[in-house]
Amino acid sequence: MKPVVGRHPALVLLTAVVLMASGLLITVNPAASTPSLEAVQERYFPPRGEWESRVPEDVGMSSAALQEGIAFAEANQNLGSHDLAVWLTEETGFGREPFFSVRGTTTVRTGMNGIIVKGGYVVAEWGDTSKVDMTFSVTKTFLSTTTGLAYDRGMIRSVDDYAADYMPTEEHFKTEHNRKITWDHLLRQTSDWRGTLFTMPAWADRPARRNPEGGPASWADIQNVPLSEPGTVYEYNDVRVNLLSLVTLNVWRRALPRVLREYVMDPIGASNTWRWHGYRDSWVIIDGQRMQNVSGGGHWGGGMHINAWDMARFGYLFLNDGEWDGQRIISEEWIDMASSPGPANPTYGFMNWGLNRDVESDGEMRRGVPEAPGSAVTFSGAGSNLIFIDKEHDLVVVVRWISRGSRDFFGKVISAIEKG
Repeated sequence: MKPVVGRHPALVLLTAVVLMASGLLITVNPAASTPSLEAVQERYFPPRGEWESRVPEDVGMSSAALQEGIAFAEANQNLGSHDLAVWLTEETGFGREPFFSVRGTTTVRTGMNGIIVKGGYVVAEWGDTSKVDMTFSVTKTFLSTTTGLAYDRGMIRSVDDYAADYMPTEEHFKTEHNRKITWDHLLRQTSDWRGTLFTMPAWADRPARRNPEGGPASWADIQNVPLSEPGTVYEYNDVRVNLLSLVTLNVWRRALPRVLREYVMDPIGASNTWRWHGYRDSWVIIDGQRMQNVSGGGHWGGGMHINAWDMARFGYLFLNDGEWDGQRIISEEWIDMASSPGPANPTYGFMNWGLNRDVESDGEMRRGVPEAPGSAVTFSGAGSNLIFIDKEHDLVVVVRWISRGSRDFFGKVISAIEKG
């Protein structure tokens, strides 16, 4: 992404730009919670390689409050190893899992960085936002989007269809339990699929540490956790995520990075620097073509490697209900499903849509970011790598390598609107 301004170590407060189009002054009404029809018609979409900026006060934000928020984020940055192969192996706890190894591409990451977009315009940028880095489980949202693209084209009839019906063999769905798994179960991480995928058994991801009686888990305890009926229990599991990738790949019969590039990333003006990786052994043959089954995260390496600018464009697409400059990219129907809670987890939609819904805690109703509306969503990955989308405040925030306090940080950004 071509930089739009110079940088300040903590915050870039960008010079105001007046946009003239057909003789009309395009403005943002900071008091409006949702854009008017006229505002939607005049909506700014950044061309490839550019993104216009505004001084925070021009879009109803306080520069001083925004500075405080970013200073808070920088004070809570991830201080772990920048060599992500080392970080995965030695600092995350993944290295103690059975069968753990770094099986996919990793990077040497940069430091804390981020971008804040309000009313369509960049109001802040800090750190090395052009560095292509692993984004870990934000990858899951790119994956679910490729599934949504297939749904929108009628290639998937219903998310309640059995996943097995879309595969050429019963290899991965031959048991009675696995045959009951639907697309919805895979997308919501409630399938409890059992099996081995590319030499990795499902139970090897975040295995049980304790047995049912409370003692240390034995090898048998880890492998023989009782089955849960599909749809009833939420369990975060990257082996099952990679199964969703495989089923989606078999529907498209094309490499998923090519699908994503053609139908999403090129239309929204993303750079040509992002890459989506799988594992050394996650190759399949479809229609005589050798294709890599890309991973839905970076648990064992791989996943989406991308810079903050392209992450911001992806978030801005969903802020605008799946449209980009008059072009429908992903359907509102899919977005409505993706942003709806499932019965097993009220704060999780389709992967990896984190929902800011009210949940009872200690007898009170609470939400993840109290300052944000219940409609806000977060696409999240380890590290942490985050895309925060708040339609009511017309806000997209990308923050990378924040270790603690991300919810407080988002609250501080929203407070900068209230103080503007």
